[in-house]
Parts: sequence; structure tokens; C-alpha cells
Amino acid sequence: MPHEPKPPSMEPAIRVVMMPRDTNADGTIFGGVILSLIDQAAYIEAMRQAHHRYVTVSFKEVEFHEPVYVGDVLSLYADTTRLGRTSVGIQVRVCARRRLDPEVTVKVTEASVVFVAVDENGKPTAVIGV
Repeated sequence: MPHEPKPPSMEPAIRVVMMPRDTNADGTIFGGVILSLIDQAAYIEAMRQAHHRYVTVSFKEVEFHEPVYVGDVLSLYADTTRLGRTSVGIQVRVCARRRLDPEVTVKVTEASVVFVAVDENGKPTAVIGV
């Protein structure tokens, strides 16, 4: 019997100021840095649903709509879209509040992430007790 996920949190899973160490040669933030933050935000949301060891199984297509600059504040919002027997599907939305114009917030990207709960031997285990 499937379980219903906890309702969405209205707070960001992560909020972070982007720093110079995260830039590429063109002065914008590396996409890989943002992908790592998406993975972390999704993990935080998975842990909010049920405490387990999780492994990332997949990222659905990630398309960057806007660049991110040094000093921008990224907010990553994560919501559970599916709670399966051993897996958790999470949608992560990434928004940037611009350092040079704090009244402006833009959607940078979003991604669907799937995690599988695993036991101490790395074998899939039930997310919610059966």
C-alpha cells in the first residue's frame, strides 16, 4: 500500500550565496556546482520524508534558463512527487536572487531526482515500514 508524502515545505531546502570559487572562466557559476546543490536539496527532502541512507538513481533532464553570478543567492525548493516502496521522487526548483538587484529573482532551472533507500549492504530497502 503506497504512503502519501508529507506535504510540501514552504521553506527552501537550501539557501546559499554563490562565491568566486564556484565560477568558470567566463565568470558565471559552474553548472556542476548547481547540480551538486540540486542533489543535496533532494536528499534533504528525502530525509524529511523518511530517515534512510539514500543513493541517487537519476536526474531527469536539467536545462539552465538563466546564468548564476557570484553573489547571487540561490534558493532550492524541493517537493516530493512520488513515494514508492524503495524510491523517492523529488522535484527541485532553483531560483536566484540577483546580488546587483535584490528585487529580482529568476528561475534558473529545475530537476526531477530519484533516490533509492538502501540498507547497510547497499541493497534497496523499504522507504516506509511495511
